[in-house]
Amino acid sequence: MLPLAGYTVGVTAARRADELGALLERRGATVLHGPAIRIIPLADDSELLRTTRGLLTGPVDVAVATTGIGFRGWMEAAEGWGLGDELRGALGQARVLARGPKAKGAIRAAGLVEHWSPESEASAELLAYLVESGVDGKRIVVQLHGEPLPEFVDTLRAAGADVVEISVYRWTGPADPAPLERLLDSVLAGQVDALSFTSAPAAASVLRVAEQGGRLDELAGLLRSRVLVACVGSITAGPLSRNGIPVIQPVRARIGALARELSVALPARAIRLPVGGKALELRGQAVAVDGVLRAVPPAPMAVLRALAESPGHVLSRRTLLGVLRRHSGRTEPVDEHAVETAIGRLRAALGEPRLVQTVVKRGYRLAIEPR
Repeated sequence: MLPLAGYTVGVTAARRADELGALLERRGATVLHGPAIRIIPLADDSELLRTTRGLLTGPVDVAVATTGIGFRGWMEAAEGWGLGDELRGALGQARVLARGPKAKGAIRAAGLVEHWSPESEASAELLAYLVESGVDGKRIVVQLHGEPLPEFVDTLRAAGADVVEISVYRWTGPADPAPLERLLDSVLAGQVDALSFTSAPAAASVLRVAEQGGRLDELAGLLRSRVLVACVGSITAGPLSRNGIPVIQPVRARIGALARELSVALPARAIRLPVGGKALELRGQAVAVDGVLRAVPPAPMAVLRALAESPGHVLSRRTLLGVLRRHSGRTEPVDEHAVETAIGRLRAALGEPRLVQTVVKRGYRLAIEPR
């Protein structure tokens, strides 16, 4: 089996969503795309133009490039406004620092030279270097990428620096909110196994949309338990971590590394049980029976997960009715025959009816000996 076969992964990216989706699908995943943000075109960003002109009214002592695409986009926008040479000249007189290799590449592409870059690619190490080198009275420009860095900027200002924040690629909510709403509906219905993020604004937007819809507590609960949350890097993870949501992230902040990280982490969460002489592996929205992947409809899958959480033990019809009610999101009673229907569909999906046993007048169990 492909590593992500049977799993459904939500993609919230606006940029490079197709690339990430293709990497996940190549590994067997079903991908649901709900862009959480929209990027404001640089040429139309009057705020960036105003800030850039203000920056050029005086000398710059230190320039910090936090992202390659952000720094490159800023330089290209300046060229379009007729300010390219002036901006390069101002930055050429400054000490230019790069947070990582992509920012370093963008600096060199602009005809500039970086003075230092942290090996860890971490903003914290970059900030420590700046503070230790002394920033009192220095005019420092910090190129941001959509999401503010309040701790970084506030620390520099507290140390006496005059900080100019350059917000490149500002974000707003998605132009069409419907795909994101559908993605959140699928997450809340238990039909998504992992949610991926490639930018902090997207993570913040998802939480904001859920809060506006009165669903933040429910969503956060799922993201803290059943749904795996994967972020491309620590900055992206910020809004989620501040809400107590655990995340995984690759060692290197790259799209390909994110897909590989999910390919390892999701299968590691699979429930594996010996049932009726067969090896069952619950993989998100499907089940592997002796290594053969079988699709299972959502309601029978909810029943199977409940049975697998108490392997070998009998679950009553009343208990399983509660499982189906929670799965459907309904508060009113579920039809009493719904359990029999779900069990029948589950047996058919597994292709082995004997794997789910009926215990007369008691309920149902998986065909394994209780511990």
